[in-house]
Amino acid sequence: MGKASAFLIDDLLNGVQNGVLKSKGCETATTIRDRTYVISGGDDALALEVQIFDKAANKRIIPTVLGTKPMPGKGHSAIQLDENKILILKKGSTSDDCIWFLEVDSTYVREQKKKLDTEVVAWSKGMEGNADMQIVISGPSGVGKGTLISMLKDEFPSMFGFSVSHTTRAPRIGEEDGVHYHFTDKNVMEQEIKDGKFLEFASVHGNLYGTSIEAVEVVADAGKRCILDIDVQGARSVRASALDAIFIFICPPSMEELEKRLRARGTDAEEQVLKRLRNAKTEIQQGEKSDIFDHILYNDKLEDCYKKLKELLGLKGNVTTKQKSASHGIDLPVDHSVSKINDKIVITCGTPEHGNESKNFRIVLNVSALKGGAPGRTRGIEVYDVISFSDGLNGMKLPN
Repeated sequence: MGKASAFLIDDLLNGVQNGVLKSKGCETATTIRDRTYVISGGDDALALEVQIFDKAANKRIIPTVLGTKPMPGKGHSAIQLDENKILILKKGSTSDDCIWFLEVDSTYVREQKKKLDTEVVAWSKGMEGNADMQIVISGPSGVGKGTLISMLKDEFPSMFGFSVSHTTRAPRIGEEDGVHYHFTDKNVMEQEIKDGKFLEFASVHGNLYGTSIEAVEVVADAGKRCILDIDVQGARSVRASALDAIFIFICPPSMEELEKRLRARGTDAEEQVLKRLRNAKTEIQQGEKSDIFDHILYNDKLEDCYKKLKELLGLKGNVTTKQKSASHGIDLPVDHSVSKINDKIVITCGTPEHGNESKNFRIVLNVSALKGGAPGRTRGIEVYDVISFSDGLNGMKLPN
């Protein structure tokens, strides 16, 4: 932890009342029920750190922290949203790095706490607006799912995108890091898997391959729907995650037709064709009988199957592709205070102007429709235009 954590935790605890922020230096303390969550991070820290003081047990806890940790800034504010999460506002941060959430008792945190058998908290970044549901498509080799996905991308080029997978294998000639794969070290990826940063992963010939939560969220941040082309086991892992997605399984009309298509490709030796057919039989059984998939499409005639796929995705008739919406953003000054009124967060700021004079204004965050959360993004924040004021809160009308 940074130098700012040198003072006693009791100094913070004495300033906490009713779960509302009291801060000292680069640390804040927020009390939820019998626990106080102390968040700290000085200029020399790699990320904001979390400690828990359990009043009932009279002990300090260093929890396992999941998700992408926010980098320290010029300090931060913290305020309890509910009994599950704390809102963090980083001072002096850019608009895309200002709002964060620390989940302390969400469904995801409880699941990870049980899984890891230790105390857990989890970070997620706050984002304005909501993303459309992502798309998980599975099916056996040769069923035509790649062709269907290409048809979607060709007809709606600005609507869909692909996440870039991670792998621990070495790059091949012509492959670029971040374009073809995110190339990483095995020990790094193994640790990130333990930290809950991957939706799905698999070991193939001694190398790890996987889809990170961040890679999918980046596509959603750009205003696109991310398509995941993964096998049934990968789909099972994604289904168990917090990703908001529609799951579609593509089936061949028959095993005989699938074998005909595989042989027509002329790219595999006989042994490989037989292996693909064995795997396909298992995948089809899992796809049809499991509770992983929301929809099953039979690809008998390609154009008919594509039409049904578009209908499932709400792409009937004339479709206007969704562009990335402009963000209000928040450039949060160091000089500010935070309060909560129902489901609105009111940020009161003071910006020095013209010598000693000061202009006060307020920014209002509507957090009534939050979706998602750790280990990815917390979306659905509404940021209202700056509201000037000259009297107290009672004189300011909050937006509906």
